[in-house]
Amino acid sequence: MNRLPIIAANWKMYKTLSEMKDFLEEFLSLIANYNDRQIIIAPNYICLSEMVRLSADSPLEVAAQNMFYKKEGAYTGEVSPLMLKAVGVKWVILGHSERRHIFKEDDELIAKKVKASVDYGLKPIFCIGETLQEREEDKTEVVLRTQLRKGLSLLSESEISMVTVAYEPVWAIGTGKTATLEQIQNAHKFVRDEISTLSTETIAQEIRILYGGSVKPTNAKDILLLEDVDGALVGGASLKVDNFIKIVNFDAS
Repeated sequence: MNRLPIIAANWKMYKTLSEMKDFLEEFLSLIANYNDRQIIIAPNYICLSEMVRLSADSPLEVAAQNMFYKKEGAYTGEVSPLMLKAVGVKWVILGHSERRHIFKEDDELIAKKVKASVDYGLKPIFCIGETLQEREEDKTEVVLRTQLRKGLSLLSESEISMVTVAYEPVWAIGTGKTATLEQIQNAHKFVRDEISTLSTETIAQEIRILYGGSVKPTNAKDILLLEDVDGALVGGASLKVDNFIKIVNFDAS
């Protein structure tokens, strides 16, 4: 299956508007001719609208880092799918481990967000992953199965095909630790097999599954060439152009 790779950056709570502009001024000139991979950046909310404008004539696509599932209402501090659509955002990251563990988002809330993103025509990057304790207790597959099944529970079989999954072992995010290539491939293959039970084998083979967990220029190619890895969700290594472009430029041959 020839799945188009995705290289996505999650900037988290970094970069002011001016810092974002400085980054794009250099970065956009380096990706002008890409058509064999999708490149996505998820900046903070403050930068979303301006990033969409600045990247309009480039291969870069823009994602939000989160959203609420209602289209409007008395939800102080939240951003709706309609608001994201209105500024030209195409993607949204949902279920990231920091949302789960710091902000206590549970599987039921994340499922509503995933459903809302599909309903409003946004492309969800749906994150799943186990903690170090869960890995050490041999619960990785149980956790991945639970998060996957609950997170996609409100979608029809055909709607599942609109989702991109990101496997992010929590113990490898921002720690400098990276799962072994065998661990990464095994987890991705497990996720793909689980998706086939929730939808169809065809959909499971078409869905792209990204790896996120201290992806760096030094390990990106080996990870990205694994059979069931279809791209990367990059955190800290995406904040500097020199680092991120090396990951974007990985040789897919």
